Amino acid sequence: MGKIQKGSKEFKIVNFAFFAAGFVTFITLYDVQPLLPVFAKEYGVTAAISSLPLSVSTTALAFTMLIAGTFSENFGRKPVMSAALITSSILALITPLTHSFLSLLTIRTLQGIALAGLPAVAMAYLGEEIELSSLPSAMGLYVAGTGIGGMTGRVSTAMITDLSSWRTAILIVGVLCLILSGIFMKWLPKSTHFRKKKFSSKYLVNSLIKHLKNPEMLHLFILAFIFLGIFVTMYNYLAFRLLGNPYYMSHTAVSWIFLVYILGSLSSAFIGKFANRVGSQKAMLLFIITMGIGVIVTLLHSVILITIGMALLTIGFFGAHAMASSRVAAKAKVAKAQASSLYLFFYYMGSSVAGTIGGFFWSRYGWNGIVAMLMFLIIVAIVVTCRLQKFAANSRNEYVIHEEPQPT
Repeated sequence: MGKIQKGSKEFKIVNFAFFAAGFVTFITLYDVQPLLPVFAKEYGVTAAISSLPLSVSTTALAFTMLIAGTFSENFGRKPVMSAALITSSILALITPLTHSFLSLLTIRTLQGIALAGLPAVAMAYLGEEIELSSLPSAMGLYVAGTGIGGMTGRVSTAMITDLSSWRTAILIVGVLCLILSGIFMKWLPKSTHFRKKKFSSKYLVNSLIKHLKNPEMLHLFILAFIFLGIFVTMYNYLAFRLLGNPYYMSHTAVSWIFLVYILGSLSSAFIGKFANRVGSQKAMLLFIITMGIGVIVTLLHSVILITIGMALLTIGFFGAHAMASSRVAAKAKVAKAQASSLYLFFYYMGSSVAGTIGGFFWSRYGWNGIVAMLMFLIIVAIVVTCRLQKFAANSRNEYVIHEEPQPT
């Protein structure tokens, strides 16, 4: 049987199913981000500790993704993805029943483990079932689903919390996710080109070690850690700043600033064309500098200028992330799935580690502390990117980047 081609009925069904899957995964992952100040107040914890409901999820996600893709080669692509979505949705429905911070962290950890089954396997399924020339369109809609899901999670929970409570907000998210997960299970065609492979822990470990010993890959993994670490830290503690003196904004008003997140998705086509015109190395450096400018602009006191700073940060983040993830995909000659898994491992660990450490900077030094911490990471990213130049000089052919960034 031939692969699914763009324009066919099956292609449309697969696209809708993966849009729903991406939406579920990232609304579930990020729906707690605007609620960190609420958790700090309700449970009497510091800003750093209040970030743990997000950090424990991304940490669990990062570690589980290292093996989820390999397990899907034994159990099948669709069963693993379906189990991930259904389980995470049920855990979302259970979350409002928690009455201690520890139980909340437990549920969020389990969600991170469950959610790993979707992003780790989605690209493998699409690569196997979609005809090569149609793959960018399918991947693009999946990425759009992740972006819209992440943004919706950040905005909707804040708005519903203002109207009711954070428990109601998470409950509504859980109901929506369960419905969309059911649609995914029913509509997504079974794999026809999947070939079952026996799980080999030796192959998995050896391939991971091989990539970690590659200096170019290791530099890219460090950048992945830094990029999402900066991005999540800014969004984690922006709410703390704007809810307090001198702004005293509502959760709903603060949540609207998260809409700048969509600029990253809208700029994806521009990112690819820009990189192919100026060169991927220079483009990544310029996008990192754009992130740094955005971070500095947020030091200003005007809400409009703060929003502009967040917009610059977001565009720069999507661009830099697209450059790094595409370079990993292009340079991994063997064990490509494991290379991508390692990149995403460092990516989400950056969110967990920097996102939590940022809370200590916020508590001790305020927003100036956040900016100082992130500018240090920006400088490190610039140094690492410049070091990558020597690897690019040794490469005879410039790779062409993907038009869409990997999901966030």
